[in-house]
Amino acid sequence: MKKISFIIVFCYTASLFAQQKSMDFEKYDPVSTLKVPEHIVTKAKFPFIDVHNHQWNLSEQTIPNLLSDMDKLNMAVMVNLSGGNGSKLEGMTKSIRSKSPKRFIVFANIDFSGIGEADWTAKAVHQLEADVKNGANGLKIFKNLGFSVTDKDGKRVAIDDPRLYAIWEKCGELKIPVLIHTADPKPFWDPVDEHNERWLELVTHPRRKREANDPEPWEQLIAEQHRMFKKHPSTTFIAAHFGWYPNDLGKLGSLLNEMPNMMVEFGAIIAELGRQPRAAKQFFEKYQDRIMFGKDSWVPEEYTTYFRVLETEDEYFPYHKKYHAFWRMYGMGLPDAILKKIYYKNALRIIPNIDKTLFPD
Repeated sequence: MKKISFIIVFCYTASLFAQQKSMDFEKYDPVSTLKVPEHIVTKAKFPFIDVHNHQWNLSEQTIPNLLSDMDKLNMAVMVNLSGGNGSKLEGMTKSIRSKSPKRFIVFANIDFSGIGEADWTAKAVHQLEADVKNGANGLKIFKNLGFSVTDKDGKRVAIDDPRLYAIWEKCGELKIPVLIHTADPKPFWDPVDEHNERWLELVTHPRRKREANDPEPWEQLIAEQHRMFKKHPSTTFIAAHFGWYPNDLGKLGSLLNEMPNMMVEFGAIIAELGRQPRAAKQFFEKYQDRIMFGKDSWVPEEYTTYFRVLETEDEYFPYHKKYHAFWRMYGMGLPDAILKKIYYKNALRIIPNIDKTLFPD
């Protein structure tokens, strides 16, 4: 009888162990037993400007619901980087003037098709001027420049291509910033192995993987961007995603020192800052006039993570997307004076035509 019982227990234990061993890493998400103070911040301490948002179909129909969600977050102004150009942009800005003229800012986008044709640059500059007259307050450059934009002969257009110089110069002349996303995180170019911190993201999103020369090495793409910044010192450039140096704040600081016309925003990289709260806080203290609030994707419930990292000193809390960050984070506990700069003062200085009456001082 004892032998039979032992066999039953052994078989049950072996079966349970086999089930545990077969569990995918993606599913392993242990609940922390750590008991520490928690401050779940669902509304920013001060009104803020999100300088990195995407609303492809911003219209009179969508604005009311957006305003409701923005109010819950204490988002005073949303900067929509997906304004397009021409009639699309004009229609969007008309909708904003009709429904909520103070709460939305629109950035224009460039149509890169036809680069290399005799009159392409002049037409692009003329379109940009028209877009600004129709309500655009900045220019957003997507990562397709450097990745997939080609000229009329099918050749890749570099980020610092001379045929684009007049566009950047016109932005400086019009006093509008250029928010630019170049490349992607460096690990996307690295081998997908046990040493790659983005392993889970690349396994679950394999299309994000880049080969060494796909289309160029990461270092070359970033270098092209920096050459462009330096070539046009009178134009303000906002490097999206901390310029993909949130994991090397020393390097990012040196770039900010080197290029006074460069600003940064932290869309989609808050997890990098949250895992190095002391170093990040020191960085924010030193470069408090060069950083702006950005989120990127419009998922209202995810803003809590950003507020918590910026405002609290909470310890060991999770990011909202495990495939982006499997580690835990910590709050920086920024002082009010710096928070105000990050939330709205820096954006008010850089982006034209934001209504200052929406903010306390």
